[in-house]
Amino acid sequence: MSAWSVWPAPAKLNLFLRIVGRRADGYHLLQTVFRLLDWGDDVRVRVRDDGQITGGSGVEGVSPEQDLVLRAAHMLQQRAGCTLGADLAVDKRIPLGGGLGGGSSDAATTLVALNTLWRAGLDIDELADLGLRLGADVPVFVRGRSAWAEGVGECIEPLSLPAASYVIVDPGVHVSTQALFQSPELTRNAPEATISSFLEGHVTDNAFAPLVRARHVRIDDAMTWLGQYGAARLSGTGACVFLETETREASERIAARCPEPFRAFVAGGVDTSPLRTKADRSSIGA
Repeated sequence: MSAWSVWPAPAKLNLFLRIVGRRADGYHLLQTVFRLLDWGDDVRVRVRDDGQITGGSGVEGVSPEQDLVLRAAHMLQQRAGCTLGADLAVDKRIPLGGGLGGGSSDAATTLVALNTLWRAGLDIDELADLGLRLGADVPVFVRGRSAWAEGVGECIEPLSLPAASYVIVDPGVHVSTQALFQSPELTRNAPEATISSFLEGHVTDNAFAPLVRARHVRIDDAMTWLGQYGAARLSGTGACVFLETETREASERIAARCPEPFRAFVAGGVDTSPLRTKADRSSIGA
């Protein structure tokens, strides 16, 4: 077996999120901007020569069949016809079910790391296609660029965004994404936004925010508290809420005032994710 290597699995924020329609198969058509962060989980990998894949995300109550890290590894192994295996472990920092993409990012990092370490030879488009089979958010983490996304999340256009810092507040509750998508109150026919309208600051809404605030008092309380300092927003379907600030110092001052039972984190937005940076460097040194 090789030595352990550590690969970043960054979190994301949805800077806005609209549902603009629905496909015939029932999938919702979305528009969003994924802002990748300089903070998140770490995936630890050790290559095995016996073909076995062990470990996984380590999330309690998640079976091996449901574990996105293990599923990503097995999927890549089969796709590449690879005879190598891996030991996998995740150092979790991203709150579970927080709307920050933790599970999707861990899966994407597993794909990118093993593709590099196994020298499987898949290009980024092939890895993104594999990722889409695991979840709609996985491709953006594979590609490693903050991006405008449409469709069910598979139509991605990289975006360069102004430097910003974020206060992220975890209310410590679980939100059922499935229940929200099934809700009759959900707006499914919002007008389509444009990249230019977003960049001009006219688009910041999240289709799920009214529902989530009505159903979860602690999320509503977290948004109210954070809203004292600016325009607090929901990421994804929640539960985490966030506020953009101009400097990290401003974010840290706000985060230091976070009341219990909430937890606050500070992260910077990046156009290129730390995973993409590591993968590019590792490929150069291969």
